[in-house]
Amino acid sequence: MAVLKKIVVQDFRNIALAELSFSPNVNCISGNNGEGKTNLMDAIYYLSMTKSAFSSSDRYNFRHGCDRFALAGTYAIDGLDSVFTMQVQNGGEKKLRRDDKPYGRVSEHIGELPIVMVSPADTSLVSESGEERRRFANAVLSQMDRTYLADIQQYNRLLLQRNRFLKEQAPDPDLLAVFDSRMAGCAASVHQARRQFATDLAPVVSEYYRILSGGREQVSVEYVSDLDRGSLEEVLARHRDRDFAFRYTTAGIQRDDLVFTMDGQPIRRCGSQGQQKSFLVSLKFAQYELMKKAYGFPPILLLDDVFDKLDMNRISNLLSLVAGQDFGQIFITDSNKVRMQGIVDRITEDRAYFETVGGTFTRADV
Repeated sequence: MAVLKKIVVQDFRNIALAELSFSPNVNCISGNNGEGKTNLMDAIYYLSMTKSAFSSSDRYNFRHGCDRFALAGTYAIDGLDSVFTMQVQNGGEKKLRRDDKPYGRVSEHIGELPIVMVSPADTSLVSESGEERRRFANAVLSQMDRTYLADIQQYNRLLLQRNRFLKEQAPDPDLLAVFDSRMAGCAASVHQARRQFATDLAPVVSEYYRILSGGREQVSVEYVSDLDRGSLEEVLARHRDRDFAFRYTTAGIQRDDLVFTMDGQPIRRCGSQGQQKSFLVSLKFAQYELMKKAYGFPPILLLDDVFDKLDMNRISNLLSLVAGQDFGQIFITDSNKVRMQGIVDRITEDRAYFETVGGTFTRADV
């Protein structure tokens, strides 16, 4: 089990320099919107996933006027302290070390510090395209399964090459078939892992939603893929003429999706803001449960403005989940300090409070 004991953040978003020590149980960060609460949460997420929870590009993570940022976290892992450091240069270079020893590849770090983040940005999982839901599945599975991470990386590299090849004036069908064959093994492995993930996820999401909502609606998660209709080579063969016409790969696991429904209807169309928020919290808590089962210990849990758009009954139900389960280290942000304090103080006496103004954090235990 990994517990974040201390973090140092330099020139990350609006945080010039922050050095904070945390409780191994519950940590609460309060402050007005735009002051840096979420930026601190994202820095913690970055140390686990080597990228932001909110942006695929690092250009938005540098403090204004800076061309680099640095993060360092001291974690208690199985009774021993380890220090993870990350330095990122404007232009893309990343240097990641564990106890001052560099990783061979940054991706080798994924899964070392398991983490789950719940935030208002999760609404994109409901409202946006399937790309967001694939990114969610990849983030979960890559932490739990190094083979999955290697397979999806290899597939994406080959897909990029195949698409470049299709843009040529007269691509060779035989050479295209070679790409298809090389991609098929990775695709089959990814497809199987995603299907099992959805199968395991669905009943846990449904149960969490039942607890949060009081059982008023039924929700479900379904996985859909082009590979449900055959192997990748078979699917690409059927789409060959279409690929030539559009000059890119029109079928494959890069089109996979997770379909979220409520009472049989798409939740993006029939769910209220509160219902969608409850579903997304249920989805992330289900992720937490699956990861805890896979690792044998609880991941770090980041709850960023999680009480927003939830009524008091749902907040109370959410609290009962946190208090009644074997959760590990938790970080919570809320702009309403009094509300958060009243909620957390009922859960545990082992907690730490922080306040932030303009990217500066102050310990404020009560």
